[in-house]
Amino acid sequence: MTAAEDGPTPPRQAPFVVDPYPTLARIRANGPVSILHSDEGLPMWVVARYRDVRAALADPRFGQDARRAQELADRRVAGVTLGGDMVHMLNSDPPDHTRLRRLIHGFFTARRVAAMRPLVQRITTALLDELADRDTVDLVADFAFPLPMLVICELIGFPPEERAAYRSWSTAILTHGDDPAAFGRALRELSEHIAVVLRRRRTDPRDDLLTLLLTARDQGQLTDDEIVGMVFLLLIGGHETTVNLLGTATLALLRHPDQHAWLRRNRAALPAAVDEFLRYESPVSMATLRFTTAPVDVDGVEIPAGELVLVSLGGANRDPDRFPDADRLLLDRGDAGHLAFGHGTHRCLGAFLGKLEGEVALAGLLDHFPALALAGTETDLRWRNTIMLRGLESLPVAPRG
Repeated sequence: MTAAEDGPTPPRQAPFVVDPYPTLARIRANGPVSILHSDEGLPMWVVARYRDVRAALADPRFGQDARRAQELADRRVAGVTLGGDMVHMLNSDPPDHTRLRRLIHGFFTARRVAAMRPLVQRITTALLDELADRDTVDLVADFAFPLPMLVICELIGFPPEERAAYRSWSTAILTHGDDPAAFGRALRELSEHIAVVLRRRRTDPRDDLLTLLLTARDQGQLTDDEIVGMVFLLLIGGHETTVNLLGTATLALLRHPDQHAWLRRNRAALPAAVDEFLRYESPVSMATLRFTTAPVDVDGVEIPAGELVLVSLGGANRDPDRFPDADRLLLDRGDAGHLAFGHGTHRCLGAFLGKLEGEVALAGLLDHFPALALAGTETDLRWRNTIMLRGLESLPVAPRG
């Protein structure tokens, strides 16, 4: 079959998208901070060393108010969209952030998440059983995506049959630099969908997050815009991290057969192994954009007030000054000090849930498909085209080797 008959060759991906770690190593070696420019010429300071990243994540002088960040960008370069003006926890600062987080914190405690294990196990088993007789499987589309999406839909109270649309909207929103028109359309369609589901839930209250948020709105604790923003964040943030974790963790096992064999022999080590997978390939590679509200000294280098700042979680988690042999996958490393879920006030609220999903899902893969193998070549793999996330677009595998 000729190339023409086989369809168009996909565009070659940027080296940083395929493997960001050599570039992040150079940024760390360059000094405590570096200045990079976006395609539109917008300057942003980058922090990538573990010690400095951890300090920045906990420093209130690094603001996250999306509207103020957009104003700073507009003063530098016209026409740059940083991600919309929807109000939610990740793009707000205290006291608004504190109020919003407190409202839903009870749904994500360690105890409540532990009680969800049977649900996650049922969904995992059902999905894997459906794949058992297939010769090849796209692990991302057929397993890594539907698992956390079905879980978060159950938690929020969203119709799971719409999950393909959620994934499409999520991808367009998180890679908005690729297609600004698609970004705007996805944001509008998702917002309208959330509003429709909220109207339905008002007449059908249940024990879910939607009902909790509607009650909070009726009590004057939330505005209409905030409730839409909260559902938006939970729906997208509630599945994206786990999708990326499951895809990259599975690929890491296929790339490291010695570690794969070790994990099969040491199943009790799965919780600690999940932490190593999170460190090795941080699902959120870059924290949400920050800006300095005052001058900040970063290890002897001053970032002036009013500057946009990128905080590299992926760079910090591969810092050899913090993790010896940082570029190696070592499932018995025994060091859970990674920053994959952030740190400080904005540490990921769903960390317990993401780790539980990772543990149950990987255990299911080990049980169902002990001879799992890559279908095709690594050069054919496509990575998410964004510096913010580290994940695969697809992962073709042969379940029985």
